[in-house]
Amino acid sequence: MKNTKQPVGAHYGWKDWMIQRVTAAVMLVYSVLILGFFLLHGSVAFADWKQLFQNQLVRILSLLFFFAVFYHAWIGVRDVLMDYIKPFFIRLSLQVAVCLFLIVCSIWTVSILWGN
Repeated sequence: MKNTKQPVGAHYGWKDWMIQRVTAAVMLVYSVLILGFFLLHGSVAFADWKQLFQNQLVRILSLLFFFAVFYHAWIGVRDVLMDYIKPFFIRLSLQVAVCLFLIVCSIWTVSILWGN
């Protein structure tokens, strides 16, 4: 008798593993660039920091960094909740709360980077 059962589930595995690595790489590159800025400038005053973020490329890279942080966090928290919170309603409620929090953080990040 041949086993014809198909595996079921969300199939997050490989794709999410790869996204975790890509977002980690984005965060690493950005962190090295910011560290390089501090090493080149020695003591950084508020005016230096403000001038750095007047550059549109720095704003875009910063936004990419924070979106990578938020997506990286989402995958990690979602996986932990899926592994350890078994009651469906509690897990779903926590996932929705985390998702809403990360969306608010994303909106706040945009308002900080492009606000007055």
